[in-house]
Amino acid sequence: MDWLVNLFTDTNSVAHIVMLYALVISIGIGLGRIKVFGISLGVTFVLFAGIVAGHFGLTGTTNVLTYVQDFGLILFVYCIGLQVGPGFFESLKSGGIRMNLMAVSIVLLNVLLCIGLFFLLFYKPGPMTGENATNLAMMVGVLCGAITNTPGLGAATEACGQIFGDGAPAIANGYACAYPLGVVGIILATIALRFICGVNLQKEQDQLEQERAANPHATPHRMTLDVKNLALSGRTILQIREFLGRDFVCSRILQDGHVSIPNRDTIIHAGDKMFLTCALDDSEAIRAFIGPECKVEWEEQDTPLVSKHILVTQPTMNGKTFGSLHFSSVYGVTVTRIRRGGMNLYADRNLRMQVGDKIVVVGPEDAVDRVAAMMGNSMKSLDHPNLSTIFIGIVVGIIFGSLPIAIPGVPTPVKLGLAGGPLIIAILIGRFGYKAKLVAYTTTSANLMLREIGLVLFLASVGIKAGASFVDTVVAGDGLTYVWAGFLITVIPILIVGTVARKVYKLNYFTLMGMIAGSTTDPPALAFANATAGNDAPAVGYSTVYPLTMFLRILTAQLIILLLCAAG
Repeated sequence: MDWLVNLFTDTNSVAHIVMLYALVISIGIGLGRIKVFGISLGVTFVLFAGIVAGHFGLTGTTNVLTYVQDFGLILFVYCIGLQVGPGFFESLKSGGIRMNLMAVSIVLLNVLLCIGLFFLLFYKPGPMTGENATNLAMMVGVLCGAITNTPGLGAATEACGQIFGDGAPAIANGYACAYPLGVVGIILATIALRFICGVNLQKEQDQLEQERAANPHATPHRMTLDVKNLALSGRTILQIREFLGRDFVCSRILQDGHVSIPNRDTIIHAGDKMFLTCALDDSEAIRAFIGPECKVEWEEQDTPLVSKHILVTQPTMNGKTFGSLHFSSVYGVTVTRIRRGGMNLYADRNLRMQVGDKIVVVGPEDAVDRVAAMMGNSMKSLDHPNLSTIFIGIVVGIIFGSLPIAIPGVPTPVKLGLAGGPLIIAILIGRFGYKAKLVAYTTTSANLMLREIGLVLFLASVGIKAGASFVDTVVAGDGLTYVWAGFLITVIPILIVGTVARKVYKLNYFTLMGMIAGSTTDPPALAFANATAGNDAPAVGYSTVYPLTMFLRILTAQLIILLLCAAG
């Protein structure tokens, strides 16, 4: 039976390492699915399974554990960057500025509380070296656990390696102490806000519906109009659009009993019937200017027209604007709507296409088929992730993260590291990759698979390495202090900013719940918000602040260590 003993004890054996990771990850994921009062720790339980394995001596060589940890971290944060990249800059536009500022306030309060509690509980007079630096690093682990941000833990762990080398503190222990109450605390703070602010859920629902009715978003609206404005006779569609100052797409027109696909130079006459797609906000003004709505059975007219959903899978289409392709004048079809990321978008001529978009094309069947061939329209091609883009981005991200940045007053140049560098590059590729002919699209399932594999490899490695010192640090050390300190870091910022958002800015409670979940990057909190609201308001709040918040969580976690610990 020596072979079996060696399988569990020979840390230099490849079989031992693979089996160890497989056991830790499978057991951790299985236990993470267990719900207590409807709440589970999810994949993060892999960390705890790793700690148990490390505590009982199931480990591997340091070099192998570090390699797997860093590779998993890079894969994890890079896939997150690709996910949030397309919406990162859009989230900073006017509609989301206020919510993003409130989310940033929560992030800053978390950081200030972390540093404040460190000086209150652990700081000893003297330079920020030795025990002081170690304790601060442990508090950063508590911070990451308190706001349930695993990418932040990865960034902080990597920063500790830069500063401390092989003697880096096992900050995963602080993370493990704070994480369970972090998950619960975010939900409890959200519930507490409901009572502090006297929220009536039914009134919030009614208010939300009224706001949506009063301020419709630029969602596509279709209608058939009878041209009654005599002043439009002899004018082209382009002239009408420019004079009206509202954008619209005319996909079909009925003139003298015949249906055709118009273009910008088509001349309009009184009595024509126009099938238009426009932004919902503009529909009333366009109707008042052109003429009333009417009913036309377009399918029964003399020219058969079809409407098809076409999938953009051709890489050469990535980044092209709809206006530059001249669909109506060159191909004799009209693009009316775009389906992207679960949302319907109006086909503005300045909107850039992305691989993975689904566009609605109207026109004669043979012309629509030609456009489909040009766009690719191959679901099978999207099943294969663009691995070259992923690894090119990782290479550039590692180089970018390795650049030393000199900061006045800090003796050691700081680096964005293996977490910050790939994250920033992934965000930029996700948003601007088309300019370098890089297709960043991956299916949701492929992105999630790569991200989760990276996450579990990272968590298992960190847990195994931290397991040997867990009992001494937590049970016999400052474990309880980390627990209640983490709870304060979780709850206080949410209560302060949430109260201000509700009482001062009158933010809808359902949207506020999503914003809080997004500002803490906490999926269980979002699930609770969705179950409470029964509408998409929490998801809107979550998605509005999530990209910027995730970026700041990763950046601030490592900057605390790089700036304060490196300053000595």
